[in-house]
This record gives sequence, C-alpha cells and structure tokens, in this order.
Amino acid sequence: MTAAGVANKFKLALIQLAVGSNKTENIKRAALKISEAAQNGAHVISLPECFNSPYGTKYFQDYSESIPDGPSSKLLSETARACKVYLIGGSIPETSEGKLYNTSTVWCPEGNLLVVHRKIHLFDIDVPGKITFKESDALSPGNTFTTFDTPWCKIGVGICYDIRFAELAQVYRDKGCKLLVYPGAFNMTTGPAHWELLGRGRALDNQVYVATPSPARDTSSEYIAWGHSSIISPWGEVVSSTDEKESIVYADIDLDFLESVRGQIPISKQKRSDLYETRDKLEVPSATRLNTRYKLESSKVVDTVDLEDLGKRTVYCRCWQSAKFPLCDGSHGKYNKGCGDNLGPLIINRREEK
Repeated sequence: MTAAGVANKFKLALIQLAVGSNKTENIKRAALKISEAAQNGAHVISLPECFNSPYGTKYFQDYSESIPDGPSSKLLSETARACKVYLIGGSIPETSEGKLYNTSTVWCPEGNLLVVHRKIHLFDIDVPGKITFKESDALSPGNTFTTFDTPWCKIGVGICYDIRFAELAQVYRDKGCKLLVYPGAFNMTTGPAHWELLGRGRALDNQVYVATPSPARDTSSEYIAWGHSSIISPWGEVVSSTDEKESIVYADIDLDFLESVRGQIPISKQKRSDLYETRDKLEVPSATRLNTRYKLESSKVVDTVDLEDLGKRTVYCRCWQSAKFPLCDGSHGKYNKGCGDNLGPLIINRREEK
C-alpha cells in the first residue's frame, strides 16, 4: 500500500537481530530480516544498537566504519532502496576524524542517507556487584538532535542510554515528532528493571509512540542483551513486544489514535510554560545578531593581542553568531544571511621580514 493510502497509519517493524562476531554475516543477516519485514508490509523498519558488532569497548575500533562509504552503510542503502522502506540502521561503531562514535543512520526508500545520529549520552554506569561499563573509554558523544520526516509523521532518533534523559524526548515532541525510536542494548541488570518502564514513561509523558529495538540475547557473549524489543502507544501501553530470541516486532502506528489521546488529556496545552520549559539550545534565532555563547573573561570592553602572538595567518570572524567568535568557524555565511550582515571573516596575513 502506498504512503498516500495510509496517511494516518503505517506499519513499524523492529528487528531483534542475533548479532555475532562475524561482521559480514551480521550485516547480511540484517538485510535478510529487513526484506522479511518489508514483505510483511512494514513501511518503517529499525535495527538494534550495534547490529554489526559485538557490544563492548574493546570491539568498537575493530568493527568501526566511516559513514556513508562503509560496508554497513552501503548495504543499508541498497536494502532500503530494494525494499522501498524508511530504514533506521540501529547503530554501528563509526570512525570519523580520529574519533569513534556510536552512530545511527536513517535511509529513505530511494536509498539516500537522510540523517545521522551520534549517541548523545554515553553509557557510563557502575552498579556494584552487577555491571560496570564505560563507553567513554572508547567513544565520543554526539552533539546534535536528530529527526526526519516521512509521509506520515516526523520521527525522532536516540540510542539506548539516550532514553533515560526525558528532556531529549521533550525536545523531540516539541519539534513535532510523533514516534521516537531508541535502538538499544540494555543488559541483564538494567533491562528487566528499566527497559519497558523507560519506554512507557517517554511515551506517556510526551503522548507519542516509542519503539525500543534490541539485539537478541546471546548468553555466550561478554555483554548479554536483555532483548524484549517493544512498541509502546501514546497511552503508555505496550502494543507489541517479544521475548529474548531473534524475532521481528510489528505494530501499526495510528496517528488518529495519537491525536485522540492528546485531545482527551491535553497536557501540551496545560503545561505551565510561564513557570518552566525545556529549551533546545542548538536552535539559533536568525533574527538576532547577539551571540549568547561568547563571554568576555572580564568586564573590559577592549581586548588586546600582541602581534608576536599571531601566526602567519589569523582569521577573525565578524559574525556575532559564530560559535567560536571572535575566531572564525566558517559559518559566517549561513548566519549573515539570517541577520542581514554581509560581512565575511577578517583575515590578517603577517609577512616575514627579509
């Protein structure tokens, strides 16, 4: 059925994939399961966290790839195009400019890369006698929110530990998302205690659908995933779930039902925005020239620089909204369009004396 034929409802599939140590086999198996879900009518499909790699800091470097030219990305692109689905590629270890990230990619039915989400909150925990894990030993955090549009609704993406931060879900809701997808790999300690509870909490608080795709459980691995991938309604009910084995979870995302929930309990209209709010600090209003991120170290209004301290070429930015103002971050063109200042950077070249 075409997108036009299901304007207010679409089928979501979560692939609870069995992930082993063979990367090539992992991504091939993922492609087969994506095809199976598409044949069963899924319009949007998500893989779990670390679908191409064992989960563990010692594995991330060896299994990492660049995006979008790595083998996992290429296979996701080809499969999304062949199956004509929106595909959320769970996550993979990504390498970029000497850093590692836990990264999700999203592909459209034409096989094009729509967005990339790097895990914002790194999984650093210590539960005495049960589990200690520190993603930050290997990974760097992402610094952007990630949403994408489909013919049915806007969808927000987080990865695993991101689900514990209610503010992120609130930002996504305020951006117009009606489905939040959190590919994750909760473990045998936090899984039974919090996996379903957090999904239901994010869904209920924001009156959105929430999807939590997990890898299947492998008791022979060093890190054992809880499984139990689920799809949760805006009423806070688990509408579809599974156990720990490899499987595919399906559910219809009914946007008419979502709107009815919001109409019955209109919390978005009742929220006391005069008293509190969740603010997206990445949004920079184009109508203002004021750079709120730049602070002088003192109350003085003049800064001085010794000529001897400058290199051969120093670039200053004359745009107030530059993230690195007064130095140039290369973004002045974007901001100048918004504020109407047709100013580029100020470049100082220092010639060596002969």
